[in-house]
Amino acid sequence: MLARYIPLIQGVDPSLQAENRVPGTSQATAVVSKQQKSHSTNSRDERFRSDVHTEAVQAALAKYKERKMPMPSKRRSVLVHSSVETYTPPDTSSASEDEGSLRRQGRITSTPFQSHSNVEPWLNRVIQGSSTSSSASSTSSHPGGKPAAASSTATATAAATVLADLMAHIQLDNHSAPPDVTTGLVEHLHHERPQVASVRGVPRGYNSSILETGDGVPVNSRVSSKIQQLLNTLKRPKRPPLKEFFVDDFEELLEVQQPDPNQPKPEGNQMNVLKGEPVGVVTNWPPSLLAALQRWGTTQPKAPCLTALDTTGKAVYTLTYGKLWSRSLKLAYTLLNKLTSRNEPLLKPGDRVALVFPNSDPVMFMVAFYGCLLAELIPVPIEVPLTRKDAGSQQIGFLLGSCGVTLALTTDACQKGLPKAQTGEVVTFKGWPRLIWFVIDGKHLAKPTKDWHPQLRDASAEIAYIEYKTSKEGSTVGITISHASMLAHCHALTQACGYSEAETLTNVLDFKRDAGLWHGVLTSVMNRMHVISIPYALMKVNPLSWIQKVCSYKARVAVVKSRDMHWSLLAQRDQRDVSLSSLRMLIVADGANPWSISSCDAFLNVFQSRGLRPEVICPCASSSEALTVAIRRPPELGGPPPGKAVLSMNCLSYGVIRVDTEEKLSVLTVQDVGQIMPGAKVCVVKVDGTPYLCKADEVGEICVNSGTTGMAYFGLLGITKNVFEAVPVTATGVPVSDQPFTRTGLLGFVGPDYLVFVVGKLDGLITVSGRRHNADDVVATALAVEPMKFVYRGRIAVFSVTVLHDDRIVLVAEQRPDASEEDSFQWMSRVLQAIDSIHQVGVYCLALVPANTLPKAPLGGIHISETKQRFLEGALHPCNVLMCPHTCVTNLPKPRQKQPDVGPASMIVGNLVAGKRIAQASGRDVTQLEDNDQARKVTQFLYLADVLQWRAQTTPDHPLFLLLNSKGTVASTASCMQLHKRAERVAVALIEKGRLNVGDHVALVYPPGVDLIATFYGCLYAGCIPITVRPPHPQNLATTLPTVKMIVEVSKSACILTTQVITKLLKSKEAAAAVDIKTWPTILDTDDMPKKKLANIFRPTSPDMLAYLDFSVSTTGILAGVKMSHAATSALCRSIKLQCELYPSRQIAICLDPYCGLGFALWCLCSVYSGHQSILVPPLELESNVSLWLSAVSQYKVRVTFCSYSVMEMCTKGLGTQTDMLRMKGVNLSCVRTCMVVAEERPRIALTQSFSKLFKDLGLSARAVSTTFGCRVNVAICLQGTAGPDPTTVYVDMRALRHDRVRLVERGSPHSLPLMESGKVRVRAIFFPHWVKVIIAHTETKGPLGDSHLGEIWVSSPHNATGYYTVYGEEALHADHFTARLSFGDTQTIWARTGYLGFLRRTELTDASGERHDALYVVGSLDETLELRGMRYHPIDIETSVIRAHKSIAECAVFTWTNLLVVVVELEGSEQEALDLVALVTNVVLEEHYLIVGVVVIVDPGVIPINSRGEKQRMHLRDGFLADQLDPIYVAYNM
Repeated sequence: MLARYIPLIQGVDPSLQAENRVPGTSQATAVVSKQQKSHSTNSRDERFRSDVHTEAVQAALAKYKERKMPMPSKRRSVLVHSSVETYTPPDTSSASEDEGSLRRQGRITSTPFQSHSNVEPWLNRVIQGSSTSSSASSTSSHPGGKPAAASSTATATAAATVLADLMAHIQLDNHSAPPDVTTGLVEHLHHERPQVASVRGVPRGYNSSILETGDGVPVNSRVSSKIQQLLNTLKRPKRPPLKEFFVDDFEELLEVQQPDPNQPKPEGNQMNVLKGEPVGVVTNWPPSLLAALQRWGTTQPKAPCLTALDTTGKAVYTLTYGKLWSRSLKLAYTLLNKLTSRNEPLLKPGDRVALVFPNSDPVMFMVAFYGCLLAELIPVPIEVPLTRKDAGSQQIGFLLGSCGVTLALTTDACQKGLPKAQTGEVVTFKGWPRLIWFVIDGKHLAKPTKDWHPQLRDASAEIAYIEYKTSKEGSTVGITISHASMLAHCHALTQACGYSEAETLTNVLDFKRDAGLWHGVLTSVMNRMHVISIPYALMKVNPLSWIQKVCSYKARVAVVKSRDMHWSLLAQRDQRDVSLSSLRMLIVADGANPWSISSCDAFLNVFQSRGLRPEVICPCASSSEALTVAIRRPPELGGPPPGKAVLSMNCLSYGVIRVDTEEKLSVLTVQDVGQIMPGAKVCVVKVDGTPYLCKADEVGEICVNSGTTGMAYFGLLGITKNVFEAVPVTATGVPVSDQPFTRTGLLGFVGPDYLVFVVGKLDGLITVSGRRHNADDVVATALAVEPMKFVYRGRIAVFSVTVLHDDRIVLVAEQRPDASEEDSFQWMSRVLQAIDSIHQVGVYCLALVPANTLPKAPLGGIHISETKQRFLEGALHPCNVLMCPHTCVTNLPKPRQKQPDVGPASMIVGNLVAGKRIAQASGRDVTQLEDNDQARKVTQFLYLADVLQWRAQTTPDHPLFLLLNSKGTVASTASCMQLHKRAERVAVALIEKGRLNVGDHVALVYPPGVDLIATFYGCLYAGCIPITVRPPHPQNLATTLPTVKMIVEVSKSACILTTQVITKLLKSKEAAAAVDIKTWPTILDTDDMPKKKLANIFRPTSPDMLAYLDFSVSTTGILAGVKMSHAATSALCRSIKLQCELYPSRQIAICLDPYCGLGFALWCLCSVYSGHQSILVPPLELESNVSLWLSAVSQYKVRVTFCSYSVMEMCTKGLGTQTDMLRMKGVNLSCVRTCMVVAEERPRIALTQSFSKLFKDLGLSARAVSTTFGCRVNVAICLQGTAGPDPTTVYVDMRALRHDRVRLVERGSPHSLPLMESGKVRVRAIFFPHWVKVIIAHTETKGPLGDSHLGEIWVSSPHNATGYYTVYGEEALHADHFTARLSFGDTQTIWARTGYLGFLRRTELTDASGERHDALYVVGSLDETLELRGMRYHPIDIETSVIRAHKSIAECAVFTWTNLLVVVVELEGSEQEALDLVALVTNVVLEEHYLIVGVVVIVDPGVIPINSRGEKQRMHLRDGFLADQLDPIYVAYNM
C-alpha cells in the first residue's frame, strides 16, 4: 500500500541517490572518512554516511545571511563555572529517559586528535562561505557598518551574528505593532562593534556615540545599540492572519491556530490489523520459566549461565546453572522461613520485594530475581540510590510505597556504599517507605531442610515481576508482568531471534529492565544460553570492550544500544585484530529511535572489514508496556530485506508520511524495526481521542494484542484501562477485534513487506500550534551544529513547557568547560537557525548549563523530567540563556485598536442609558464637630502666623512638638511660646543678617526636627517664602548634593538657612567635587542667633498671596515646585483637623519625612493650627532602631499616627520575628484608632495586610490601618476619617483595566486584582463656598466618565495648590493641571488634574451620619503607565507578577523603551541563580499579562532607586540602564 510513498533501498536507482538525504548526526564523520574514501565505490550507498545530517544543517545555516543580533551581556563573575575534570570518560546523552542513543562526536583517550581534523575545514568552509556571501548584504542593512572581511578572523564574528537572519525567516506574531523607534535615533545606532560581554572593571572601548532618551537625558549608546539590534531583528515578515479565536474568559481573545489549508492530509486506505507468524510448537517446551531453570540446574549443573566482568574487562565470576539453581533455592527458603517480625513470617507469597543491585553485579541480581520467583514473591528491580536526592529517586520511593514494599534485597558491597544515618542503618531516602535491607551474600543464607521444596506451578496470570517506568512528567509507574506473559515473551523472542541451546550472548544493556532483562536474564535461561554481561562502568573506561568480548567468546548474539556502537567507533583505531564474524545477530535495542540508523550505518561502514555482515544488524522496537513489539530477523530466519524510508519532516509534523522530494534539508531517514512478534496482532491508531485505525500513509500509535504484553500499571486502574485495554475501531466505529490491545507509546506506521517503522515516542512528542515534533529529532539537529566543538559529551535535553495555552520548546545543553562566551552565543544562534530551517518551528528557550550539572538518569543519560522540573522551578542554574518569545508566541490577543473618537457627550448619554451614574463625589460635612468656642476661634485666622501668635499668648506653655532620637528619648521639644520666640529670632536674622526683602525665597536645609519648624515660621514672620529641602547625605554627596543645588537654583532662593554642620558640609572639598560651591547663595547658620525681638511681624495683604513652595521629585523623575497660598494652607489644616478630629488635648505620632506633601503639612503646619501635640519620629532613626515608632506610639498612647510605606515595610521586615520580645517590653498598640499611610500611589494591600496581621498580637486593631491619597495639586484628597466606615476592598478584572474599564469580579477569580480605597473623599465645610469634589475625567476628551470607567482623578477643593512655580525637566507641563474645566456638563467648576488614574464607587457602607459614602480607588500614575499593544498597563501589576515568579527576586521594576518591555529584577541570592530568572520572568509576564518581555536585566539588591516615600523611580532606573550605569549581573535580550 505504501509502495508509492517509500522507495526501498534494494536496487535503488542511482539518480535517487543524490536526492534522498539522510539526516544522520555528525557522529561518525571523523572516523569514517578514511574508509569512505576507499569504499566510496563499494556497494554501500554513499548517501547513508552519517554526516549527511550535519551537511543538511550546515546547508541550512548557509542559507541565512548575516544580520546583527544583540548578545547578552554578563558580569565577569558569572562566567566562572565550576571546573570539571579535564578528562571525562564518554557519557550517554539523549532526550529519552533511558540511556538513549548517543549522538556525540566525543574525544576519548584512545582517539588521536587528528581524527577530528577533517571535520574542521568543512565547518570553516561553510562559515566562511556564508560570511563572504553576506558581507555585501550586511553592509546594506547596517548604515555605517563596514563590510565584514571574508577572512578566518571574520568567521567568528560572522557566526556570532547569524541569528538575526534567522529572524528574517521566522515569521513574527501577526499583531505586535512594529516597534516605533524614535526617529533621529536610527543613524547613531548601527555601529558595528565587537559583541563582547560587558565586564566589570574593564575599560569599555566602545564607540560611545551619544543618543538621547525621551527625557533628553544623554545615554551611552551601548545598551541602546543592542536594543536597536533587537528591534531590527524583530522587524520581520508577519505570520498569515488567523481567523478564529477562542474566548479566554473575557474580551482579550487568544488566537487559536487555524489549520493551514495547504497542510498535507493522509490519502491512503484504512489499514488492516497485521498478524504475526504463528508461534511454533516446541515438543519439550517447559511449562514455566522456573521449570526451565530447574531442568538446566539439575541436568546441566556445570553449564555456564552468566559471566560477570570487572572494570578492567577481566571475567570475575561465572555463574553456572547448577549454582544459580541452588543459590536461588537457598534464598527462597531464607526469605520465607528465616525472616520474621514479631514471630510472624515477614513475607508471604505475593508480597513485593525491592531488588537494589548495582549495574556491575548481574550474578547477585539473577540469584535474587529467581530466588523471589521461587518463593512466589514479586521482585521490583530498581536503581541503587546513591544520595538522598537522586534525580527521580523520590518517585521510585512513591512506587515502592504504593507497591507496599517493606524489604529490599542487596549485596554486601552495595549495602556498605549506601548513605547511613547516625545509628548505622541505611537512611530513609526522601519519599521512600521504611525498608528492611537484607544482604543476600552466601553467609546470610540458610540451607533448605530436606523436606522443603518450592512449588513450581505452571505459568499463570499471577504477577511474576514489576518493571518500573518513568513517564514524561517524571512520575514513576510499575508495570506488572504475569508468569504467562513472561513465558510467552521468552518463547516469542526465542522464535524471532532463532535462539538455540548453549548459545553465547553478549549483553551491554541494563539487566534489570527492558531488553537487557528479557534477553540476558529470562530468555537466556529458557534456552540454557551463556550471557557475557558488560557493565556500564567498563564501557565508560573501554568502549570497545563489548566487541572484544564478542570476539574472544565467539558470541553469536550481542544486545546493544546505538550509543554503544557509536562509542566503539570512536575507539576502534587501536584495535586491528578484532573480528565480529561470529555474530549472527546484533540486536539494536533502541533501533526504534529514528537516529539509530546513523549509528548502524557508520558501524557497518567501519566493521564490515572486520567480519561484520550487513544482515546481522537487527534493530528492534519495544516498550515497557508491550515488551518487544517488532524485531528485524536475519535472512536465514526468513526475514525480508531491510527497508529505509526518507520522509518529509514537514509532513511528519502533520502525521502524514510522504517521501521527500522538494526540500532536501528537512528529511528524516528511518530504518525498519523488522516484523512484528510471533503470535501478535498489531495496528496503528490515532494518537488523540478515540483509537481510530490510521490510514496507510498516516503516523499513529502502534498497538499490540498478544499474550506477551504487560498486564497493568500496578495500583492505577484508570490509566491501565486506557493503555492496556484499548479497543481500536474502524472509521465507522466498529471494534477491530474482541480482544483489547495494549498501546505501546511508539509512533510509527507499517511499510511494504509488513515492516514496522517507528518515527518517535509518545513521551518525546511536542505539539506546537497543532504540529507534532519529536524531541529526539530536535536533539539530533542541535547536535549536528558543530557538536564536538561545543556540547559537552553530546548532552542535550529537549522538552516542552506550556506557556499561554501552547507547548513551547526548551532546549538545554551542557557546554564544554573551555567554551567561551562567544562560542556559546554563536552555537546557540546557529542551533536556532538549524531547528527553524529543518523543523520549521521556533525554540522558546535555549539554555546552556556548565558541564556535568544536568540531573542524570541511572545509566548516565539526562533525566528529562527532572531537568524540566528544575527549569520550571528556577533551579537549573544555566550559564547562558537565549529566549525567543517573539518568534514562538503567535497566539497573543489582538492589539487593541483605539476607537474613532466618540464624543464625550455621547459617552455620557450612553452611560445614563445604561443606568451608570457619573463618577463624581463630594466630601462629608463635618463642621458640626467644631463645637467649642476655641475651635471656632481658630477658623477666624486667615494666616498660620496669626494662629501661632495667638497660641503663644493664650496657651504659652502648651507643648506642640516632641522630637525623639533613635534611643527613644526626647531630643527636643517646643511649646507654643518657645516656637514663637525661635521664629522671631529667625525672622530677625533673615532681615538683618540676610538682608532679605518681603517675598524673597529661602531654602531651609535641615534634618527632621524642631529647627525646621521654627525656621519655617521665622520665614512667615519675615514675609519670606520658605522651601524645605532634604539635606545632602554626608556619605553620598555625589548623588544627593546635586538635588539640593538644583532645588536651590530652580526655586530662586536668595538665602539658605541651615545648621553649622551642614554649612561646613556645603562648603567642603567633597562638596566641591559634586557641585560648584562658589555659586551657593548666602548661607546663614541658625545655631546661635541673637535674642532680638522682631519689630513687627509681617502680615500678608491677601490670603491668595504665596505662603510656601512645595518642591518634590515625582516617580517619573521630574522636579517641580508647587505654590501654596495662605488660603490653601489654612484650608488644608482645617480640613485635616476636622477629618482626624484633632484638638489641643490630642497627641499624634508622625513617622514621615517633613520635606514635601502631606508629610510636610502634618509635621510643620497642623500642630500649630489645631493645637495638638505632635510626637515627631524621623524615619531615618528607624535604621538604627526599628521598633522606635511603634514603641513611641505605645508609650504615649497615641490614637492617631501617620507613617509611609517605607516605614511600614521596615517594621514588617525588621520586627517580623520580634513581636514576642516587644510584648515583653510592654509595647501595646490597642490605643491606636487610626494608622494612616501617607502615599501618592495605589494602596499596597499586601503590605498593609501583613503589617496588620503581624502586629495584631500587640493589640493593633485590624480596622486601624488605612491609606491616604494626595498628589502635587492637592496633598490630601483622601483621608481615612476617625468617624468614617472601614476602608473597603474591591476586586477588579485586570484585563478590563487595560482597556480603561472597571469590571468588578469575585475574590480569587482569574486575573482579579484587589484594590483598596485610598480613604474617604475629604471634608466639605460650610465656611467655604467650595468643598472637596472629585470627578473622574477622560484623559484625552476631558469629558466626565461613568463609574465603570477608569479615568483621571480631578479634584476641586479650597486647599488645591495654586500652580507650578517651576517645573524642571518637562517645561510642557501645562497650567491646565490646576485650571482644568470639563469639556461639557459642569463646565464652570475649575478643577485640578491629579495625573492619577482611578475610579469612584458608591459603597454599601455608611458613615457615622448614616449616608452611603463614595470610595475613591487610585489605580496608578498616568505618567508611569505603559502603552503596549494598544492597552494601558500599570507597572506595579507586572512587577507583582514578576516578584512572585521566584523566591530570589527581591524587587522588580519595569519600564518601556522603544516599545520594548524592559524588566529589571533584583537578585537576592547567589549569582548562579541569575539566569534562572530570565525564563521565569518571561513566562509569568506572558501568562498573566499577555506581553512579551523584550529585555530582562538582573541586578544586585538595592539597585532600583526609591524616593523618600518608598516609591520606585522607574525613569531614573531607565536612564541608568540606557547609560549603562547599573552594572547588571546579566542582561538578556529576548528574541
